[in-house]
Amino acid sequence: MRSRVRAVCRGGSVFAAAIALLVGQPAGAQILEQAEVYSLARALHMSLDNNELLQQAEFDLQIADQQVREAWASVLPDVRVSASYQRNLRVQQGFLPAQLLGVPGAGPDDLVAVRFGADNTWNAGLNASQPLFEYTAFVGLGVASKFRGLQVERVRGAAQRVVTAVRIAYFDALLAEETVRLTDESVHRVRQTLTETRAMNRAGLASEYDVLRLEVQLGNLLPSARRAANQVAAAKRTLLIEMGMDPEAPIELEGRLNQMDLAEPEGNDPVNAALLRVSGAESLAELTIAEAQRVALDRRSDVRQLRSEILLNQARASVERSEYIPKLSVFSNYNITAQQNGSPSFFGRSNERTSTAIAGLQVEVPIFTGFSRSARLGQANAAVRQTESRLERLERETVSEIRTLLDDVQEARERAESQRQAVAQAQRGFEIASAEYRAGTGSQLQITDAEVALRESEFNYAQAVYDYLSARARLEAAVGTTPDEAGSLAAQSGT
Repeated sequence: MRSRVRAVCRGGSVFAAAIALLVGQPAGAQILEQAEVYSLARALHMSLDNNELLQQAEFDLQIADQQVREAWASVLPDVRVSASYQRNLRVQQGFLPAQLLGVPGAGPDDLVAVRFGADNTWNAGLNASQPLFEYTAFVGLGVASKFRGLQVERVRGAAQRVVTAVRIAYFDALLAEETVRLTDESVHRVRQTLTETRAMNRAGLASEYDVLRLEVQLGNLLPSARRAANQVAAAKRTLLIEMGMDPEAPIELEGRLNQMDLAEPEGNDPVNAALLRVSGAESLAELTIAEAQRVALDRRSDVRQLRSEILLNQARASVERSEYIPKLSVFSNYNITAQQNGSPSFFGRSNERTSTAIAGLQVEVPIFTGFSRSARLGQANAAVRQTESRLERLERETVSEIRTLLDDVQEARERAESQRQAVAQAQRGFEIASAEYRAGTGSQLQITDAEVALRESEFNYAQAVYDYLSARARLEAAVGTTPDEAGSLAAQSGT
């Protein structure tokens, strides 16, 4: 943690005072807060640890792991032990012919009540069964394994989406900070020119209109300063949410877009050089369109997920077909029963107990179930064809997206080089206009135009760098090589 001023601009007391005036607070009311500094690499590490969407995907994977375990249960033995005790409050009675029981003097229609059972009944049993041939169970195990493979790929895809979202949010915040910096510098330049013009007006070398024009220009800049500050705060909140952190936490970012040299990446200062390395694999921009498309069709997570869904739906169709195949299993049971009268005694004496044991084979042959199996099989086959159609469309979209992003990367890089020269020219033009104005040979309109041109050229360069970094991040996501592990990110950042 480093102690920094929690101001929207990194630079000037002039800009801080302007913001304070806009919000109705004195400049001295600015509060020093503890703002933690995050590099892009650190922000990515944090997001991979804390992002809620990625955590949900990992929970889905845990569910899939348990479903695989559950599927194994259908092919393993099923062993159960049971025990029970029953107290007969009134023992059941039945009637038998009295003559059958040898009752003296009994007629043919005479009946005698006979008790069936005892006061206490004990039962204990051991049951075991084992499928010998149950094709549905084995196919179901394959379905569970394929479903787990799909969830693994979904976790990978979620991680890649998080990485890309954090990169873009980080670049958004840097661009917003650049707007703040440029507005701050414009305010500083206009204030300085206004001070000089007022002095010249008092000396009779400048008109009241020149002073008024600069005051109007300054007044127009101050609301832009507040708007730029709000954009920085909003961009940082978005970044913090992607990182899985409190959106109100104070945070500072590393890297300056206006100081980044795309022509010589390693010639940048260490902070910007590290930012460039983590913004996306630069080697991808050097691939041919055919090579990038081939890598994308092999590595993109959404493409791989659809392929996994096709395999999963094919396995489900196999499960439905397996319902037509007979099932064979072996089973065995061992039971002990005891009955006794009077007070209960655990399973009684030996002459009050009896036991049974059986073993056998069971065959189930499906014959007719009202067309339900054929209907489910038809649904599964339709799902396979539907997913195949989605995959074909996605592959075509991938080919188009790769071509567009490669063009965007190249265009943004060339635009940045052009704008870098424009910034130098605009800076020189502002210096010339300022010197001529002080010497009395230039007009206030010239210096205003030169200041606006300088601010626009600097922003256009920052915008070009932002577009280049964003296009690189999106290109890596489109190709499917976005790092989804902390180790990969550490290797890119050189840490």
